[in-house]
Amino acid sequence: MSVAFLSFGSNKGNRLQNILTAYEDVSSYIGITEIKSDIFETESWGYKDNNYLNSVLKINTNLLPLDLLDIILKIEKNSGRKHKTYFKNGKPVYRSRETDIDILFYEQQIINSERLTVPHKFLHKRLFVLKPLMQIAPDFIHPVFKVSVKELYLNCKDKSKISIYKKCRS
Repeated sequence: MSVAFLSFGSNKGNRLQNILTAYEDVSSYIGITEIKSDIFETESWGYKDNNYLNSVLKINTNLLPLDLLDIILKIEKNSGRKHKTYFKNGKPVYRSRETDIDILFYEQQIINSERLTVPHKFLHKRLFVLKPLMQIAPDFIHPVFKVSVKELYLNCKDKSKISIYKKCRS
């Protein structure tokens, strides 16, 4: 089995239920949850809208990275998410979403394909990813930057407000 770290976010509809349902779907279709962070509430990132709930899971899976991505996209779609990208001045516009699941890391693999980039290309810039990741994997080494999650967290320039919404770390 391979180890992967997945981030979860929701700021539309019943945010907590969206994340809990996504956890169940991951257990049913992707693999075994080894550890999960608390669920944090954060401001939306890159645009103004409802606050997000965010968390990170460490999972064990038999799926290859692109197969994992395909299942994640189905889980997101089943939650009501529409994967249409809108652009303004040539840049993607962030939108509210019922469920957003990103592959942060897959083992120590570095993947740069048309469909998938692993490690996630913005994880080091996002406190809403680093704080929950820090709870469950502070010593994990980023395969590109060659530094620990703890170092990324301590050096993150994102100073967004973030607080624990639900304690569920396991």
